[in-house]
Amino acid sequence: MPAFDRIYVAGCGGMLGQAVYAACTSVAEVAASDLEPRADWLERLDVADLDRFSAAVDAFRPDLVINLAAQTDLELCERRPDLAEASNTVGTANGATIAARLGVPYVCISTAGIFDGRQDVYSDDDPAHPTTVYGATKLAGEEAARATLAEHFVLRAGWMMGGGPELDKKFVNLLHRQLAAGARTLHAVTDKLGSPTYTHDFARALLQVVASGQYGTYNMVGEGPASRFDVAVELVRLLGLADTVDVVPTTSDFFADTYFADRPRSEQLSNDRLRERGLGPMRPWREALADYAEEFVTRSGPPRTPRTRTA
Repeated sequence: MPAFDRIYVAGCGGMLGQAVYAACTSVAEVAASDLEPRADWLERLDVADLDRFSAAVDAFRPDLVINLAAQTDLELCERRPDLAEASNTVGTANGATIAARLGVPYVCISTAGIFDGRQDVYSDDDPAHPTTVYGATKLAGEEAARATLAEHFVLRAGWMMGGGPELDKKFVNLLHRQLAAGARTLHAVTDKLGSPTYTHDFARALLQVVASGQYGTYNMVGEGPASRFDVAVELVRLLGLADTVDVVPTTSDFFADTYFADRPRSEQLSNDRLRERGLGPMRPWREALADYAEEFVTRSGPPRTPRTRTA
């Protein structure tokens, strides 16, 4: 089973980077970078700049390269496809080129957004048909990694949750901010399905997959189906607010002005390859969300308890 002494992690400043950095530093020496560094252990680096990316990695001499860098804002990707391509495609390809030149394995992160959502659940080898700029640029990054070196791990994440109040830019923290402000009603859609995935679970599984030496493309998501509505109801329950907060089911049309980019009906992934190769398992998303809810309470205190309940 391969062991790694020196790991370079690019794009390490966000919610997933926090978890991956913690996991990697527990087993190896780590150098980390990000386009917008938020801590003194992060070097400033744009992965789309091949020369600077190469220089940073060469200076550290890693035996594993992990690239987490991505532009994940779907609306921004639609408005600025050049930014999406630079990070999601060019940056991913650059990391693969560097790893291939050094003769070390390469990890890059992809997304359920490469699929069109017509199926209920997608396995690892189902055909990809992205419907957004984000999905298309992430798919191109996947393809670049596979074409550049055999020693690759392409890991597809689901609806990511993690990072706490400071770093979480996704759905769970959006809900928590509303609750912390005293909201008594939350609206959540029922017509989009996905696989909520805790960043710390993903990071642990990443190290396990890499250590196995079984290269390839993997779906790697929390187990169990979910809608945004399901996640909201469970979070409210976990925070002890089920008797005072209403979660109102709605459709995506309710948020169309804010979230105008097309989103697949289903982004549910199945961890088939993980199971076939004896890796994992990934935890059920409800179990993981329970841990994450505790993280919110620990960092920022419980949300304000609403005074009255609305219809």
